[in-house]
Amino acid sequence: MHDTNMTGPKEFKLLTPLTGLFVAVLLVSNVTSQKMFAIGPFVSGGGIILFPIAYIFNDILTETYGYVVARKVIWTGVFCQLLAASVYALVEALPPADFWPHQEAYQTILGIVPRIAIGSICGYFCGAFANAIVLAKLKVQDRGKKLGKRFVLSTIVGEAVDTAVFMAVAFLGVLPPGGFLRVAVTAYIFKVAYEVVMVPWTTRIAGIVKSIEGVDVYDSETRFSPFAIFQRSDRQKHRQ
Repeated sequence: MHDTNMTGPKEFKLLTPLTGLFVAVLLVSNVTSQKMFAIGPFVSGGGIILFPIAYIFNDILTETYGYVVARKVIWTGVFCQLLAASVYALVEALPPADFWPHQEAYQTILGIVPRIAIGSICGYFCGAFANAIVLAKLKVQDRGKKLGKRFVLSTIVGEAVDTAVFMAVAFLGVLPPGGFLRVAVTAYIFKVAYEVVMVPWTTRIAGIVKSIEGVDVYDSETRFSPFAIFQRSDRQKHRQ
C-alpha cells in the first residue's frame, strides 16, 4: 500500500448507488417526519427512525472517498430536497379535481410548512458538512486509525449542529421552552445513540467499500469550504 495523489478522475463502483441510497434516506425521512409518535416518554417524528442512517452514509462516503466527493453528495442531497419541497408545494397549490376528496389528506402528509421545510434543509446542510469536516480532519490527525472514534465524534458534532439549527429555525418561539428542550434533547440523544450502536457495522461496511473501490482518501491538502464544489486545486492523498 502506498500514498498517491489523485491526478485524474477514478471510476468508482459503489459511489453512484451509495449516493442514490443517501438521497433516498433524506427524502423518505422528510416525508415520514410528518407523523409524530410516542413510546413512553419518548416523543418524536417518524423520520428519526431512518434519518440517522444519512449520517452513517456521510461517514462512509467521507471516510472512503474523501471530503471533496462527500461535499458533492451533500449538495446533491440539498438540491433533491429543494426539488421535492418545490414539487410538493406546486402539486398542493393545484386545484383538486371535483371527484377527488383527498386534498386535506395530501396537505397533512405532503403539505409544505415553509418554516419547517427551511429548518430541515438548513439543519441538514450545516450538520452534514460539520460531520464530514470533523471526520476528514480527524482521519488525518489520527493517521487513519481509531475509525470508530472518528465516526462517533463526527456524529456528535454533526447531529448537534443539525438538531440545533433545525429546532431553532422550525420551532423557536413556537414551542414552549420546556417542550422545545425536551424534543431537541430527546432527538439528539437518540440519533447519537443510534450511531454508537451501529459503529461495529459501520466500520465493517466502510472497510468493505474501501476494499472494493481500492481507495482510501486522506484530506491533508483539502480546502474545506462547502461552497468550493468545483474547485480543481484540491489534491487528495489516496492510499490504495
